[in-house]
Amino acid sequence: MAHRTTILLDEETQQAARELALSFGCSTSEAIRRSVKSHRDVVFGIPAEERRERVLVLEKLIDLFEGNDAEEEIAQLKKEDLGF
Repeated sequence: MAHRTTILLDEETQQAARELALSFGCSTSEAIRRSVKSHRDVVFGIPAEERRERVLVLEKLIDLFEGNDAEEEIAQLKKEDLGF
């Protein structure tokens, strides 16, 4: 659930927030939200639940690529390539 908050930004911080928003392709408010969450993760580390999700995704990827020969696959793709 979102809660409205008002914060006062000095000119330098306001400009930084605008630059981030342009870079992210989002509103200034969203850039500030993303930045706060990102900085939290830097300071405190990735939350345990997110770490567990990442481990599950990595395990799925490992299962998907088990027994895969990358060189063989690349050779097959090059063979099938019609010059594109």
